[in-house]
Amino acid sequence: MLSVLSGILLTLSFAPFNYSFLSFISLTTLFLAWQYSSPSRALLRGYLYGLGLFGSGIPWIYISVHDYGGAPHIGAILLTLLAICFWAIFPALTGYLSIKLAKTGHKNKIAWTIPLVWILIEYFRGYWLLNGFPWLQIAYTQMDTPLQGFIPILGVYGTGFLLSFLASLLASELMGGLKKVRLSVIVILVTCALGIGLQRIDWTQPIGNEIKVALIQGNISQDKKWLPQNKINTLVSYKEMTEQNWDSDVIVWPETAVPAYLSQVEKNFLTPLSIEAKAHKTDIILGLPILNYEKKQYFNAVVTLGRNEARYYKNHLLPFGEYLPLQPLSGFILQSLGIQLGNFTPGGDQQKLLEAGGYPFSTSICYEDAFGGEIINTLPEATYLVNVTNDAWFGDSIEPHQHMQIAQMRALETGRYLLRATNTGVTAIVSPKGKIIKQAPLFKKTVLKGSIYPMGGMTPYARLGDNVIIILLMIGLVFVLSIRLRK
Repeated sequence: MLSVLSGILLTLSFAPFNYSFLSFISLTTLFLAWQYSSPSRALLRGYLYGLGLFGSGIPWIYISVHDYGGAPHIGAILLTLLAICFWAIFPALTGYLSIKLAKTGHKNKIAWTIPLVWILIEYFRGYWLLNGFPWLQIAYTQMDTPLQGFIPILGVYGTGFLLSFLASLLASELMGGLKKVRLSVIVILVTCALGIGLQRIDWTQPIGNEIKVALIQGNISQDKKWLPQNKINTLVSYKEMTEQNWDSDVIVWPETAVPAYLSQVEKNFLTPLSIEAKAHKTDIILGLPILNYEKKQYFNAVVTLGRNEARYYKNHLLPFGEYLPLQPLSGFILQSLGIQLGNFTPGGDQQKLLEAGGYPFSTSICYEDAFGGEIINTLPEATYLVNVTNDAWFGDSIEPHQHMQIAQMRALETGRYLLRATNTGVTAIVSPKGKIIKQAPLFKKTVLKGSIYPMGGMTPYARLGDNVIIILLMIGLVFVLSIRLRK
């Protein structure tokens, strides 16, 4: 039961709760429980921890599957439970491997082994498995703590290692009683002081004039968005809100704001709108689906209208939402439940940057903003970030807030402003320090106006990337294991 409660505590350290200090308590409690466990006992405690974490952290899967995916009540519950039970395997695997590799009772080896194994498994889960599921990675809890200063240097995985190492060190020292914790307390205090100092460094600088922006939040319910009878009203609504903000340099619409294929609206709607935008010296960034009739390929896309017309095709697709992995099993199960999902084609890695407001920017659609290693591939050319999202799939749950926290991390890692336009929320403007400058209220039709600056320069993380961090962690794990083997 304590393991389950510890997992729930970690969920409370993420948005929208933001009790960041609970992440340290949660991890320390778990690592303490692993210290003198057998590998099998650590496996069980890790799995219970995972059930608490994912059971409290991703119940919004039910909303997308049932309320908007069309699955029956029982089927949606079973799929949600299946997802929770599956992702809970990874904390369990971390516990088993950590104790197996370090050997039970060797607290010094365990103190290093646990954080190394934890982050390497987080990386596998967050980037590789099923195209990546980076939700509830521990570094995101540190957006408003002293460890925030390390994020522009180490990124998600390096900062996550730092957090887990401090928790693991304290857990190891606690095994010797309270009198033995002085070393870990000193290390924690020095690390926090260094993190606070690093927050004062500006890794990037403005390289141009102010860009006035307007982010449009259409607030169109997901169950009504694609109804044919609503298409005209949707287009008119977005057009009117756009025309009221021609004083902006850049206007951003959300993901698939246009509920029709490009070919269906290009001639009579988008082309006249682009001409009007150019006349007002404004650029429009909007999301819509594109169908290649000849190849029968579907793309989730962003297009720019006005002075620079171009397209970006989403490359990192959402598993079970935009494509079906584990075929034919997954297709059979979802079709049996009556769930109809997309079959999109990735756009590729070599796409040119879009430009708006006179500067190139990095484009991400929906959960593409969860992959920092891909965002930094657009630097240093990209001078700001744009993310368009449709979190209406998850209703009034904690998911939109978790997703916003993930997006904030990308601004902090890159030292760039972020423009984030969503259908129902969270629509926001984020500073290069990862702070929300302005935010629109959820579930309200509105326009969020503000200004940003194009940024130049590179953070250390943008230069290093995730691969260097992961290789260093792998080398560290091999070194720790080699010590054990020699002894």
